[in-house]
Amino acid sequence: MDREPLFRRKTAIAYKTEEKTVLRGYDLSEMAEEGYSFCDAIFVLFQGRIPTLAEEKLLKYEMGEFLEHSMSPSAASAISVISGRPNLPAAVAASIMTFGGAHGPGAAHGYMMNKYLERARVEGKSLDEMGKILVDEYMDAGEPVMGLGQPQHLDGDPRAEPTHIKQEELGLDGVYLKLQRAIEKHFYARREREGRSYVAVNMIGAGNTALSDLGFSPNAAWCVGSVCRGYSCAAHAVYTMKKGHAWAASKREPMVQMLDLSTIKYIGPEDREVPSQEERQEYARKQNESGEYEKWVI
Repeated sequence: MDREPLFRRKTAIAYKTEEKTVLRGYDLSEMAEEGYSFCDAIFVLFQGRIPTLAEEKLLKYEMGEFLEHSMSPSAASAISVISGRPNLPAAVAASIMTFGGAHGPGAAHGYMMNKYLERARVEGKSLDEMGKILVDEYMDAGEPVMGLGQPQHLDGDPRAEPTHIKQEELGLDGVYLKLQRAIEKHFYARREREGRSYVAVNMIGAGNTALSDLGFSPNAAWCVGSVCRGYSCAAHAVYTMKKGHAWAASKREPMVQMLDLSTIKYIGPEDREVPSQEERQEYARKQNESGEYEKWVI
């Protein structure tokens, strides 16, 4: 008599044969041949659908904005861990494990938005009314309003408002952005009434709002952000592994505290303008021919 296997699981994500790998019913090789991008595949992976061009553009924009944030806890962890020379994935994993309530992507902002959107539906409130309720409830309880404030960018996170604007330009400003805008309006107004300093939206408030309006659940958005920043932290680790020294003690040198970020100095390329898409091909050609970029390859 045939016996059931001891280990059996079901998945709706993917399968493979000798000839192909299929993601949510789509042959990945066919998607690549048709010109579908990594961001298109993210939609298929988490939502099982092909995104519109506007949706793909917004995800690409959001992931590009979120990719790097210099000497953050995640980057510093990648640099510190690789200095001990473990296998490279250990440094990348360590960097992602720093993501929490104060740094990196998370699901809490999305859950907050979903909770108050549901309350607006049940209580018959407008999004503007619910934005004020949210702000008052959080501030009355002495709790920070998630998605607002960035300690390094005191005049406002330079990535955040442009993400809101891009979402509006692409016609993807759904209920999440409308609620987020209401939260920001009432938050600024209350702080002004109380004589407190201006605090702007941060990239979690802007990026997670965009991801939510794109249809990603809070946990899926958390995953997208973690994978995105993981590439950057991997680059920090690879650079340190290739260009830096392994951790070692020496009587001839002062003691170095790895978590003192003043010991990490940026020595990369000088600030340079980003070429427009129209200039891109010629810019890339000249850059490749010059050979200047080669010293930055890791």
